Amino acid sequence: MATPSPQKIILIGAGNVATQLGIALYKAGHSILQVYSPSNKSATALAVKIKAQPITDLKKLTTTASIYIIAIKDDAIATIAKQLKFKDQLLVHTSGTVEMAVLKNSSKNYGVFYPLQTFSKSKPVDFASIPICIEANSKSTTDTLKRFAKSISGNVQEINSSQRKILHVGAVFACNFSNHMYAIAASLLSKHQLSFDLLKPLIIETADKIKQNDPHLMQTGPAIRNDKKTMAAHLKLLAADKELKIIYKLISNHIKK
Repeated sequence: MATPSPQKIILIGAGNVATQLGIALYKAGHSILQVYSPSNKSATALAVKIKAQPITDLKKLTTTASIYIIAIKDDAIATIAKQLKFKDQLLVHTSGTVEMAVLKNSSKNYGVFYPLQTFSKSKPVDFASIPICIEANSKSTTDTLKRFAKSISGNVQEINSSQRKILHVGAVFACNFSNHMYAIAASLLSKHQLSFDLLKPLIIETADKIKQNDPHLMQTGPAIRNDKKTMAAHLKLLAADKELKIIYKLISNHIKK
């Protein structure tokens, strides 16, 4: 990773992304001046970890920082952005889908700093290999954002808003939907006194296969084999849950196509 000059940073948000990003930036030598959250408990919990000042009022944001990072849920970004008015400080958000232009009336220098990873407050992550997708409103701002991103990651990609939206949809399928499938499987097994641990080696092997291979070529299971008797047996087992039957049929049919 590159080691650019330490930046003075404001984190607007104290959730999963803000927490792990804040910790990574702090460890990289940057100064986190403030952490904003409408919840004092959340702001304080993160601020303590990265030696920052917790605040619950946007009017108390210091104007001496060089980078302001909005790391909150997508639906709230526009509302927060409207309350921010900077001259030329760099303002970014971390969303995978929200347009960069949502920040254009808040600062002369703005962009997107999107770390492509799933985050939880309680599980530490290593940013070194996490793709950070950046976009900015000018070349000079892009260069600044690249240097900043490289201070925590060796995988920095310049990706525009249209590409980022597709990437985020792909991430939802690959991560969020997959995890929901794990939850469904865990529930099914639990109802029959079986441990989800039995499936973990299978999950790990499936994920490991696609490190070097096209996922399409690695597809296995009754649907790709068009094993009608097995699929019928599965649907019979799911007879009591109409939603799961629909999900099973829909995904199986899509695999067969």
